[in-house]
Amino acid sequence: MDIMQFEDKSLSHYSYAIISDNEMILVDPARNPQPYYDLAKDNNAKIIAIIETHPHADFVSSHLEIHNTTSATIYVSKLLDAEYPHTPFDEGDTIQVGKISLKALNTPGHSPDSICIVAYDEEGNEKAVFTGDTLFIGDCGRPDLREKAGALTAKREILAKEMYHSLRDKLMSLPDKVLVYPAHGAGSLCGRGLSEKNTSTMGIEKASNWCLQKMSEEDFIKELLRDQPFVPQYFTYDVALNKKGADNFLESISGIKIENSVPAQLKNYLIIDTRDKNQYKKGFLKNSVNLMADGPFETWLGSIIAPHEKFYLIATGKDVLLSLIERAAKIGYEQQIESAFIAKEIEGEKIYNADVDYLRRSLHDFTIMDIRNPSEVNEKKIFDEAINIPLFELRNRVNEIPTDKPIVVHCAAGYRSAAGASIIKNFLNAETEVFDLGEAVNLFKE
Repeated sequence: MDIMQFEDKSLSHYSYAIISDNEMILVDPARNPQPYYDLAKDNNAKIIAIIETHPHADFVSSHLEIHNTTSATIYVSKLLDAEYPHTPFDEGDTIQVGKISLKALNTPGHSPDSICIVAYDEEGNEKAVFTGDTLFIGDCGRPDLREKAGALTAKREILAKEMYHSLRDKLMSLPDKVLVYPAHGAGSLCGRGLSEKNTSTMGIEKASNWCLQKMSEEDFIKELLRDQPFVPQYFTYDVALNKKGADNFLESISGIKIENSVPAQLKNYLIIDTRDKNQYKKGFLKNSVNLMADGPFETWLGSIIAPHEKFYLIATGKDVLLSLIERAAKIGYEQQIESAFIAKEIEGEKIYNADVDYLRRSLHDFTIMDIRNPSEVNEKKIFDEAINIPLFELRNRVNEIPTDKPIVVHCAAGYRSAAGASIIKNFLNAETEVFDLGEAVNLFKE
């Protein structure tokens, strides 16, 4: 049995291919299926099945496209009520792949329809477990994403209780040597404290993962519900899209028009300007947000732009635009792109970096906007006087910002503050000056 792990760093997503005797099964594949086709060709293997551990909220899967292309069977829990052709795969069900077998475990907690998959080697020994969003390295899946999404919905408290028992009654009974392959790593919003490591063993997780330690059900639920990350706007949309099955990847992105310059007249759509923040600040278009290409573009695109909302896309070159269109497709937003434009310099309004020395001397002369997440602010405030409106809420709450003083925007390191400053500058209905503190925020940290 050969297990190959694929990593999408921008979404902290892991998918898997399992090969035995020239047969291949995929687990939680990403939107672009080509890497799996290439692997199958290189190994003279046939893709016979795709397993979805649950309908994912943070990315769009290619399961339906792979099925349509290869005739591979899609296996999911019957609780998902999938709208595409599939075979139910629930507690005790098995799939034969060459000389090995895969067995389903129903593990509700992250979602009511979550499953994990135990892989048995040629001798029938438990070799690995593919845990989806149930068990991560150092953490477990958040239970608050399915209160309003999916065929089955459940309150977070109920799912947290189910997670407690799924971990203890199902996964902790596996031998210590069993390899753990999760669907996400550090940086994912599907959990709170995921490790940088991409795999582990059940023995290591039993010893070190807080979720698997001895504690009461009540204490576990309380801890699991505490300080979970924010929920981007696109999460509920992606659950529904994955339940239905997405359009073919290349076909879906091929019709997006790329123009060599920005037209003089644009519709009143939001503009996502992905140029470097220093380029952006020298000149930008009204109604634009500076969401740099070099960063967690997908997450913030799906947090600032609502599902089905049209937008324009700007980048410095065609190759960058093509890459960004593909990245938008990872969260199912490609059809929302009205047009994409190549632009290096733009004549327009400007944003200036904050003068650190002047800010130190005259802090009270400014309105300080802290656009970090509430959990970050609760852990440590950088400016006692700061007003906190997190970036994912800023566009809808911009008119709550006082306009009687110049505004300085900060985050933790500079990526978000560039986006936040652009939102305030473009959407605050006032002539107030807006400054970006950027990386200089580090000079104010103790």
